[in-house]
Amino acid sequence: MKLQKIINSALIVSAALMLNSCTKDFKETNTNPNTLPAVRPESLLESAIYDVVQRNQTRALRLSHELMQVHVTVINSDEIHRYIIRPSESDYMWRNWYLQLTNFRDMYEKAEFLRGSQAYYNSYMGIARIMEAWVFSLLTDTYGDIPFTEALKGKDETIYQPKFDPQKTVYDSLFARLEEANDLLALGNAIPDPLKPRDPLFAGDVAKWRKFGNSLYLRLLLRVSKKTEMNADQKIKEMLETNTAKYPLINSNAESAVLRFTTTPPFVSAFNTYRDYDFNGDNGLTQFFVNKLILWGDPRITKWATTVGSNYEGIPSGYAPGNQPERLSAYLPALKNEPLLGNILNYAEVQFMIAEAATRGFFNGNPKTYYDNGVTNAITYWGLALPAGHLTKPEIMWNDLETTEQKIERIITQKYFTYFFTDFQSWFEHRRTGYPVLPVGPGVQNNGEMPARLKYPTIVQSLNRTNYEAAVAAMGGDEINIKVWWQKD
Repeated sequence: MKLQKIINSALIVSAALMLNSCTKDFKETNTNPNTLPAVRPESLLESAIYDVVQRNQTRALRLSHELMQVHVTVINSDEIHRYIIRPSESDYMWRNWYLQLTNFRDMYEKAEFLRGSQAYYNSYMGIARIMEAWVFSLLTDTYGDIPFTEALKGKDETIYQPKFDPQKTVYDSLFARLEEANDLLALGNAIPDPLKPRDPLFAGDVAKWRKFGNSLYLRLLLRVSKKTEMNADQKIKEMLETNTAKYPLINSNAESAVLRFTTTPPFVSAFNTYRDYDFNGDNGLTQFFVNKLILWGDPRITKWATTVGSNYEGIPSGYAPGNQPERLSAYLPALKNEPLLGNILNYAEVQFMIAEAATRGFFNGNPKTYYDNGVTNAITYWGLALPAGHLTKPEIMWNDLETTEQKIERIITQKYFTYFFTDFQSWFEHRRTGYPVLPVGPGVQNNGEMPARLKYPTIVQSLNRTNYEAAVAAMGGDEINIKVWWQKD
């Protein structure tokens, strides 16, 4: 991993990489002189997944948990909780997501070349397509329109100033990639036993990869389900009712897409080397987060939070400048090496997605069944028992007499807690649905409006100016309140 960090640093300094997320020197820069020049797909998968998940963890701590009131800083000058996001925040994820997309694209192309001699490379092609769809979805949901069709082509086609594609075009292509992945993995070409340890997510289990890809597909279909031109409701009905055999989904906590960290480098959490203070010394869990768990009698609080005396106590988010509170409950230091903090997409989320689809009438199903499964497995995922009578508590119990909107709020609020340290998903879902409803403190700026996106990185603005300006004109601006395509009515 140290070597990878050195490589990443060298690449980042390159203006071409910052501009396109690829470079004409990529092959030479990433070639180990002690190995064969042709990198095999299986050797690209492991480090790329770790890099993306670890960086996502750091941004959850830095950005999404602050925006979404999991915690709040007690440093007055840090104002993300006040909806003030500096443009410099945009650079980190843009360049690193695109860097690893280059690796996933190389993985796909190398597997495509090799599958004629070894059929199991069909499975690596499917895995690469899933990883591409996942990372591109993070990019477009964070920024809006992004370089897509011309991205990652600096090495082979010398495209160093890629055009930006409309988000709808990106989503259409993501769905095509996930369909392709499903078809490739449906071939069932088993990955050889000696290569399975190189897969840190599912240990070479092709069936689990297929379920993950389709569960990601369902997540993204729901995200664009308000855009009628996407016909997402029809595809969801096919996946959940009329053609379920073709689209298997994650079906247990054991099948969840979780990068389960160890404490042995390099297979460690991003927080493995953090001091306790670096991890939780300048932030405290919020009243919203803590009080909701206390109200529910949710045992996950014992896995996540420190006590103040014998109690759990949160602090207000969005406090006025100069009125920062004293930190109370904070993240347990043990979370720094918690394997479950490598979550990408888990079983409870799948159940909540199906519950929402049923509630919205996208398919003929009983939402209560899926909602109850989601609540149950969100807790048992953490190795905890469901408290007696938990599903009948008034604050949790499914109520068929509620309005559709009340039911959606109930589902999304529960789902919010399944996204603990899961990249930017809780922020994306809040932007999509408005839930959970978060209190707005007296110090919140931006007219009290939750930011809808991050601004484009400054290096892109300067080195890809023409295409940047075209994208900004198409989106209606480059401010944090400009809604991305799937948010617009």
